[in-house]
Amino acid sequence: MQEAGSEENATPQGASGRDWAGIIRSRLAGSVPRHGPDEWLIPGRFESGGKRSFLPRDPVPAAVLMPLVERGELTVLFTQRATQLRNHAGQISFPGGRIEADDAGPAAAALREAREEIGLDARFVSVIGYLPDHVVPSGFSITPVVAFVQPGFELLLASEEVEDTFEVPLSYLFDPANHRLQVRPSPITGEEVEFRDIPFGERTIWGATAGMLHTLYRLCAGRGAA
Repeated sequence: MQEAGSEENATPQGASGRDWAGIIRSRLAGSVPRHGPDEWLIPGRFESGGKRSFLPRDPVPAAVLMPLVERGELTVLFTQRATQLRNHAGQISFPGGRIEADDAGPAAAALREAREEIGLDARFVSVIGYLPDHVVPSGFSITPVVAFVQPGFELLLASEEVEDTFEVPLSYLFDPANHRLQVRPSPITGEEVEFRDIPFGERTIWGATAGMLHTLYRLCAGRGAA
């Protein structure tokens, strides 16, 4: 077992000293899951809606838990998916999966998946809000469930699904100096799209996971953020 050890409007200066926990709680207060196709987000594109002809007609509903660990410095808990998985093998991700019929909603699905994948006990987790659904090329519409996690938890990884877990300071993820602009074809629309990857040591956070982080960043770091 282990314990998990438009940006032009952003205000990045002093990112490491900002009360991100307070800002996130404020910005997500009262938020609810947003499944409407007009609000779907595509990794690499920040505006909702549009490009409907390129999107899956009926994407499979799924949810991920975005775990923000309340240490001395707020961190984000990631998983590295097992290399033998059918979808997104080896990628950096959040714990999550499809919403099953007996799940009470996205939060219940995300908490269940986090327990099954990495053994995260729900008693350490407080869900605080939701981001709009992100649609991915594999045919899923993913609801990001943002939650704070109290330290003291122990993880037990399902090795057939998860190879490793690690934490990254939120201030690092929210610092534009650590974002790497990449231009490549969107796997959904085929158009050339600007993606912002986030290298961290030998790992790179990219794709839908980076897209969700950037959605949260833009929500919290835009003009008017405390």
